[in-house]
Amino acid sequence: MSYQFPVTRNANPKSKPSADELVFGKQFTDHMFTMDYDEEQGWHDGRIIPYGDIQISPASSVLHYAQMMFEGMKGYKTEDGHILLFRPEMNARRLNRTNERICIPQMDEELFVDAVKATVREDADWVPDAPFTSLYIRPFIIADDPALGVKSAKHYRFMIILCPSGPYYAANRGKLSTTRIFVEDEYIRAAHGGTGYAKVGGNYAGSLRASKKAYACDCNDVLWLDAIEHKYIEEVGSSNAFFVIGDEVITAPLAGTILPGITRDSVLTLLREWGIPCSERKLSIDEVIAAAKEGALKEAFASGTAAVISPMGVLHYLGDEYTIGERVVGPISQKLYDTITGIQTGKIEDTRGWTQRVI
Repeated sequence: MSYQFPVTRNANPKSKPSADELVFGKQFTDHMFTMDYDEEQGWHDGRIIPYGDIQISPASSVLHYAQMMFEGMKGYKTEDGHILLFRPEMNARRLNRTNERICIPQMDEELFVDAVKATVREDADWVPDAPFTSLYIRPFIIADDPALGVKSAKHYRFMIILCPSGPYYAANRGKLSTTRIFVEDEYIRAAHGGTGYAKVGGNYAGSLRASKKAYACDCNDVLWLDAIEHKYIEEVGSSNAFFVIGDEVITAPLAGTILPGITRDSVLTLLREWGIPCSERKLSIDEVIAAAKEGALKEAFASGTAAVISPMGVLHYLGDEYTIGERVVGPISQKLYDTITGIQTGKIEDTRGWTQRVI
């Protein structure tokens, strides 16, 4: 079925920023989506309203026990004026996997996609078309029961907000560039049995201390190691990590601590289609450093919705620095970026059914 939602239009629309003013996640559009859940009605009363502050009880469960989740996706404008979403059905599936882990009620996947499309359609004139820009889409769910006690809430609020955005990393403004990455050997991101595979706020709050260490070393982000041995590569920042050693592209397996990235899945699909050897296996930091010393570490990059493909140029580990590929963007990173963004923006024909048109 197709879902329709009532719209209350913003009587005081904002002026839109120019493309060169756009940064990631700072400016928001005129409207947002909101929908409620209770045990009697399920998910109900989806509606589009003017963007603005929300009111919740100070006793709401989300404020005390962090029962919440979020998704991240993008809308892209094509040269002929259409707006495309990239694999939104996968965001819907991942939303429900996170919901199951954090005890939030499941949502009909078609309802989710229709809500995203309706919200983007309402603010279609906010979608930028300059290179390295997009409309970032943030769906999220919070438990807003006004009651204390460590238990699943009975009432939830689902919302979608939109922000026209520039590149995730400032270094990428105007071109694809390499980043400096800090290898974290003290703190951990996730452990087996935890919430590493889920999109929940606590995963990110727990990463902030390591990010401070990275920034102190003039690094852009953190490369996480496993929780048990502090040895095996996991993720980089909020993205999946890939390393090109010799002729093989290696990324960590999905074993409960790794976010099942939609861009990650797209990267692996493309590499296999191109006949480039790739594997999902455990990769130790020692193997990576040895490859860097021997010149066998040809490329490394992160993949994710925000940055798409973000090449790494330097690893900072235990006080030493290791250069990757002479700090230039490698051919695999560049081809992946060009191909994925080409599909997302309609410049390359979508032969895999990865895009869905909004208008």
